[in-house]
Amino acid sequence: MAGQASLPGRGKARTLAGTLLMLAAMTALGFASVPLYRIFCEATGYNGTAKKELNAIAPGEVVGKIVNVRFDANVKPGMGWSFEPDDKVKRVAVGARQMAFFTAVNNTDRTITGSAAFNVSPPQAGQYFTKIQCFCFTEQTLKPHERVRMPVIFFVDPQFAKDPDTRDISEITLSYTFFPVASSKVTG
Repeated sequence: MAGQASLPGRGKARTLAGTLLMLAAMTALGFASVPLYRIFCEATGYNGTAKKELNAIAPGEVVGKIVNVRFDANVKPGMGWSFEPDDKVKRVAVGARQMAFFTAVNNTDRTITGSAAFNVSPPQAGQYFTKIQCFCFTEQTLKPHERVRMPVIFFVDPQFAKDPDTRDISEITLSYTFFPVASSKVTG
């Protein structure tokens, strides 16, 4: 009988251990899901996210289609930065490598590190918009009142002009928003 009395206690311990293990796994998955989703979107162009190709070169095939690429720049309120594109719109030949510049200014008396999130709209154009070089691939640290000019090198894949879902699109918007990284401790 003594052996049978200890079984219910052992079952409770197993249930508690299993519950704690599941809680830990769900917490870990919750933290990992955002970066994993971003990596997935960057790799596939899903949800309007531009492809990130560090070793990509423009395909060399320039098709006759021209699109307007509109540039949008934002910062998190209270960050203390000004951020804007040098050009609001560029006429771009599909398939041709292009370069655009953005200027960021730290308007505060402290050093701030920021990270840029980007999006491409309309969403169906994201899979064809490839960034070769971009300030958004790394964190940017600006000293007090520092001004920097940052390039982005990109191309629109020639398949954009052939896809029935995108061939009628005449304008693509590349939008960036700078957020402070946790170590900057921006208030506001």
